[in-house]
Amino acid sequence: MQPAPLALSASDAPAGARTPVKAAVQRVNPAGQPGWDEQLAALPNSSFFQSAEWTEVLAGYGFVPQYFTVAGAGGMEALLPMMEVDSWLTGRRGVSLPFTDDSEPFYADAGAFKKVSDAVLEFGRSRKWKYVEFRGGRKWFGDVPASVSFYGHELDLMAGEARLFERVDGSVRRGIRKAEKAGVTVEVSESLEAMRVFYDLLCQTRKKHGMPPQPLGFFENIHRQVLSKNFGNIFIARFEGRPIAAAVYFRLGKRAIYKYGASDETVQQLRGNNLVMWEAIKWHAAMGCASLHLGRTSLGNEGLRRFKLNWGAAEHPIEYVKYDFRQERFVQDRDESSGWHNQLFNRMPIFASRWVGAALYRHWA
Repeated sequence: MQPAPLALSASDAPAGARTPVKAAVQRVNPAGQPGWDEQLAALPNSSFFQSAEWTEVLAGYGFVPQYFTVAGAGGMEALLPMMEVDSWLTGRRGVSLPFTDDSEPFYADAGAFKKVSDAVLEFGRSRKWKYVEFRGGRKWFGDVPASVSFYGHELDLMAGEARLFERVDGSVRRGIRKAEKAGVTVEVSESLEAMRVFYDLLCQTRKKHGMPPQPLGFFENIHRQVLSKNFGNIFIARFEGRPIAAAVYFRLGKRAIYKYGASDETVQQLRGNNLVMWEAIKWHAAMGCASLHLGRTSLGNEGLRRFKLNWGAAEHPIEYVKYDFRQERFVQDRDESSGWHNQLFNRMPIFASRWVGAALYRHWA
């Protein structure tokens, strides 16, 4: 059976599309490309997740970078970041990108999209991938249905601090003031010690949500490849010296991303999460960031969705597309963030849950 066509006709191309490019598709490793991040920051809607630093984090798991690019006379004409994940447990496949909420590709036009999509399919078959998953860019696939969908939320930071605070829901503003009145403070750090403080809180939060935590080594690698190179920060809320909430943020150019959050639910009434987010919003705005992406949210997680909307963030869909090489067609999936396993990990001791996360996390990229 022949695969479903991926190409768009000129009439199907998004607004602003140009004449199809003629340059060839190349596969590159951003970690070995001088000036990669500078080129990336110049592209519309570029993301930290496409950076050389995040590439290094993912490569630390043994994933192989296969970034498909088309370079034209005026710069990059297409970019589809891809990692080959080869697991004895879950098989070999292409993912754009593992452990990444939203990886929007860049195509200058429909011609660039066709070149890259054809190259991906050809390469995937040659490598005997089970499937390839695109975590963004569904608009380029025409009528192909999303394999799984999420909510995305992004906050415009250009309005100024007073206006940003006005946009925040009243209940959140009261939470911020309550935390400040109680004496909760927030520190900003890039240190390894701060990462370990965050990780202790993360283990508690993941247990509450019925999920094993990522391995500590994963976050130590994030510190080494990202935070130590000034591409991110950890915000920690403390009450009487005790850490009660923390979050990890990344940034590239003028775009920042809220990636990981954690808190101590036994002192939830202190609203440490609210103060961490507010201080992070102010800090990134002061640093010249134009926007703050709040990550993906499962369609069924109305509580988290409401939390993000309450900050005045604009909501948009995040849609993945999955092509199954065994069936030679696009397929639909399900969001596996909730299910029977949540009750299991909720009851499991943290030390056991950490072991499971260390053993299995990379296999479910």
